[in-house]
Amino acid sequence: MSLWTGLYGDEGILPVRLQMPKVQRPLLEQESLLGLGPSLGLAPQQVLELTCLVGVALALCAVLLEPLRDSLIYFCLRVLYLSLYNVGGDFLHSEWDVLLLEAGLLAVLVAPLGLLRRHSSYRHHDPVSFWLTRWLFFRLTFCTGVSKLASGDPAWYDLSALSHHLENQMNPTPLAWYVHQLPDWLLRFGAVVVLQSEIIVPLVTFFAPIRRLRLFGFYVQLFLQLCYILTGNCSLLNLLSITLCFSLLDDDHFNSNTGPKKKKGQEKKPGSCGQTLVSYLMLLVELAVYLFILYCFISLFKLQINWEEKTLSSKTNFTQTGFHAFLEVFQELTLWIGVLSFTWEAVSAMLTCVCTRGIVSKLWSLIQWALITAAAAAVFALSVVPYTSMAGMSVSKVLPAVRDAYSAVERYQLVGAYGIQHRMTSAEGRPEIILEGSYDGLTWTEMNPMYKPGNVNAVPPIVGPHQPRLEWLMWQTAQGGDDTSPWFTGLLQRLLQGKPEVIGLLQVDEAQYPFSQKAPVFIKAKLYNYHFTDPTKDKTHLQAWWRRQYKREFFPIVNLDDPTLKKLLEEAGLKGKFPAQTGSDTPVSQALSLIRDHVKGLSGSLLLSTLLATLAGIFLLKAVFSWVLGGPKPRPASADHKTRKPKEPSETAEKSQAAAPSNRGGKKDSNEKKDSDRSPRKRK
Repeated sequence: MSLWTGLYGDEGILPVRLQMPKVQRPLLEQESLLGLGPSLGLAPQQVLELTCLVGVALALCAVLLEPLRDSLIYFCLRVLYLSLYNVGGDFLHSEWDVLLLEAGLLAVLVAPLGLLRRHSSYRHHDPVSFWLTRWLFFRLTFCTGVSKLASGDPAWYDLSALSHHLENQMNPTPLAWYVHQLPDWLLRFGAVVVLQSEIIVPLVTFFAPIRRLRLFGFYVQLFLQLCYILTGNCSLLNLLSITLCFSLLDDDHFNSNTGPKKKKGQEKKPGSCGQTLVSYLMLLVELAVYLFILYCFISLFKLQINWEEKTLSSKTNFTQTGFHAFLEVFQELTLWIGVLSFTWEAVSAMLTCVCTRGIVSKLWSLIQWALITAAAAAVFALSVVPYTSMAGMSVSKVLPAVRDAYSAVERYQLVGAYGIQHRMTSAEGRPEIILEGSYDGLTWTEMNPMYKPGNVNAVPPIVGPHQPRLEWLMWQTAQGGDDTSPWFTGLLQRLLQGKPEVIGLLQVDEAQYPFSQKAPVFIKAKLYNYHFTDPTKDKTHLQAWWRRQYKREFFPIVNLDDPTLKKLLEEAGLKGKFPAQTGSDTPVSQALSLIRDHVKGLSGSLLLSTLLATLAGIFLLKAVFSWVLGGPKPRPASADHKTRKPKEPSETAEKSQAAAPSNRGGKKDSNEKKDSDRSPRKRK
């Protein structure tokens, strides 16, 4: 909450009251729920805080209480986040925000609807909605890998990108420093693995009809995301990617070890000759896919092993022109694979609904299937537009009606484009903006933020899964070199004014902020290039994690009365023409003020880590109590199961005892029948 106050509060960098439309609009035309503030008697900042608190409360309830994992709850969460996104400006317009909004839409389609639970416990349309999740994961992974080469980044073509990426990424961890010290040939091979995992593996495994291939794709992507987390902090993008990974799994993967073990004499009977032939054919196809991936490793990147030096050499065996030719071919191919795979899932789900027992159940299942399939087809068609907009692809082949529909609903962020924000991997080092303050204009002191490189002796921080928005935007601005951004001008103004909300974004500990007692009179910004230290070369910097080199002045010396600063503030609309609105003294505003005072002075990383630790503790206590009380109780059968259940176990036992003969043979037959009734059903 303190984070949002520092960014969008009345005394923040970009006050949300200045982002709101000055003319009151009707309810249905509102782009954000924050426009309802006047009707509720609340100021824009208070509505912003209330939106965040309601979203956190709903998310916690959905995590802890299974009945609340409902489509309506996820729909409300998406509306709340979309309201923040539409007024968030630069701080919220990132790739992971777009991914969260699209994943939130899919959660509405995947989650059960509580209003329908009383009518039916079956969801035969689940494969259709889960397919959309897999399609989203494919677009995210494939477009991310393609953008690296389609942008013409020379660091990826000479396979040196991984070495530069470790120090150029947003929030490197201490482990990234150690990985950076690995031999050059090993880091080049790591770049090959990244490109193969993001381009070739998704093409041949994500939509494969063979289960083991999808499992292979799952573990490859999971390993890749874990590597990103260990070397670059756990971010929202990594967590969402891991969540989407599970769309490659099926129920058998989770239920394979939960069923009762088979007894002797219940071994699986050998299948027919046709089934054996099909299994061998699938095995051959699977081996062919693995050989194809290995061939791509060796052929496309010229992998050669030097047995004498025990090294591995690699070099790209294709040009940028050849890669664009590859994209032109596989653009249509991936779309047709998606169409065929979606059609297969939709038809299979329809046949399952048709085979449902009972006319009412069959009709109800078909209605649900039709609604979900229509919604899924619409989302898939809309996703084709941003998918074909990545570098190297053409949007001309998309139907005009689909493009018009996408333009009409684009503001709702139903689908997103991924991979288009790829930046060139610079070999010159990591550019960083260093702010300096002074009282007299002669003696300057650096203001080092908590979550980005500043002091060369400071250990790279562990901040995940918190995503520091200010440091992220400073990192992006340093790479782009734009010193006229409205948010940067607002940051300088608030630091010169000494606003505690903004200072808390840089440093929570007042002892670490050199101007905690009195705001600086002058501020300037310099641009440095940072590199990880190399112990073999930088022997004079053995205690330092970074070495840096001055590049240029990023922003000139300014004070509050400087005409340049006033002009930039006026151009950005931040000069205070619209004074802060004070909401009425209601119980809601009093509660918001109380919560704001309690979280003041706490970092976002600490708040989020405490929240996640509390959730983990609750789940651990539930597991312990469940184990102490003898395990979870079996769920009661649904109405549909009760109607199909022939007889109660007690009635069956009484009839079998009454009808059983007194000899041993009758007891043996009865026991065999009970054993067969207890055997688990197998999925076909």
